[in-house]
Amino acid sequence: MRRLRREKIRKRRNRRLLRYCSTVLFLSVMYSLFCVAGACASQELSYKGPKGQKVLLPDDTDKDTLVQPEKELSEGYVYDPTGKTDPFKSFIAEQESIEEQKKRKPKTYLETLDLSQLDLIAIIISQKGNWAMVRDSKGIGHVIRKGTPIGLHEGVVYVIKEKELIVREKRKDFRTGQVKDKDIAKKLR
Repeated sequence: MRRLRREKIRKRRNRRLLRYCSTVLFLSVMYSLFCVAGACASQELSYKGPKGQKVLLPDDTDKDTLVQPEKELSEGYVYDPTGKTDPFKSFIAEQESIEEQKKRKPKTYLETLDLSQLDLIAIIISQKGNWAMVRDSKGIGHVIRKGTPIGLHEGVVYVIKEKELIVREKRKDFRTGQVKDKDIAKKLR
């Protein structure tokens, strides 16, 4: 019994001490914030005006001792950019103009998908023409043939073989700025 009473008394003392310390800490923080806010509010901004010109040489010196600028330097340097890269042009990637983006609006659902999202699941080879079926990430199958637009980069189905499908996409070479064709093969699964 005595132990329980002693423990209760200790817990009460610890709670009181904790309340006291937290109250003192709170009041000291509030006081410091009040002092800082009062000091900031009492400061006023004053406009000093422009500085006057500095006199480098006293007025009583002779004009012969002053250094006169040469007439050749007044023409200045002219930058000739021929044969040099533009330092302000991004060498990583160029932004497409809004007109080009509008021109490339996807017309079909297959043009909104990247080729990595499509799986080649079937190929039909016949005398009338070769056909293939691709499945998108939703599991929907799409029948395609040579010339079908597909992919984000203006891709077109180029060749349908027995075991693979080749899509020709237009990719921009960032070093030269030219648009080149890139063939991407999708294997039958």
